[in-house]
Amino acid sequence: MTGAGVVVVGSANLDLVLAVERLVRPGETVLAQGVSRNPGGKGANQAVAAARGGAATAFLGAVGDDADGRVLTAALVDAGVDTRLLRVVDAPSGLAVIGVETSGENAIVVAAGANAVPVSLTPADEQAIDGSAVVLAQLEVPLELVVAAGARARAAGVRMVLNAAPVRTLPDALWAVLDVLVVNEHEAVVLAGAADDPRAAAVALLERVPEVLLTLGAEGALYVARRTDPVVVPGRRVPAVDTTGAGDTFCGVLVAALATGVPTEAAAERANVAASLSVQRAGAIPSVPTRDEVDAVLAAH
Repeated sequence: MTGAGVVVVGSANLDLVLAVERLVRPGETVLAQGVSRNPGGKGANQAVAAARGGAATAFLGAVGDDADGRVLTAALVDAGVDTRLLRVVDAPSGLAVIGVETSGENAIVVAAGANAVPVSLTPADEQAIDGSAVVLAQLEVPLELVVAAGARARAAGVRMVLNAAPVRTLPDALWAVLDVLVVNEHEAVVLAGAADDPRAAAVALLERVPEVLLTLGAEGALYVARRTDPVVVPGRRVPAVDTTGAGDTFCGVLVAALATGVPTEAAAERANVAASLSVQRAGAIPSVPTRDEVDAVLAAH
């Protein structure tokens, strides 16, 4: 296959979204004010964001041979994502049940399904990674696949970006091949073993990875890199409708910019704008903005 600027290694889920006045507490039942079914999953979201961000993007993941899998595949194709690395496996497609309250905050429960099926890199996968500029991965798929993709990227001189979500302990083999780590405040603290200071945790993580982007929601992001001072990349305060997928939009647009040689700090500025646009719309993939929309905001400021 021809080379893609970005290869995304990750999950695809069908999102069952329940609109609620407030998120449910343990032991209680709340009534949903609405329900929708949307394509999503961290990997698919990020692949769509990279493609809409202007990068030729290939997606390496898995779906089931079922109606949800066909919906997910169609959504990727519609966004311009190359799906030739997508596996159809003998398991149901991933499913996420998402509660979204009126403030825009959400709570998510994921059934991994096809995303958890162990797979190895194929020659086509390796060729795609070798011909890319950036590989982006998350942690909703088997860790062995992420490590293998990272090792292949390192061997080919390709930049490896990890969004460490959902957070888990990372093996040394993965730390050794990372170039950029993207984490939120909770993830930074967990990975660094810090008590309660995400910014200090981000700096501490530089012992393991050359560059760290700490996402801070409406406050923007903190960029830290070895031998440079930390830089706050300002966010945009906007009325939030649904925060689902905002972090994924950030990651996808970030790597789309990195793939064209944009410095990390400037790429994070684009990513912040894209995330701020996404939270003003409902859904994950449906909310991802285009490159032109991001350009328009940047041109106005």
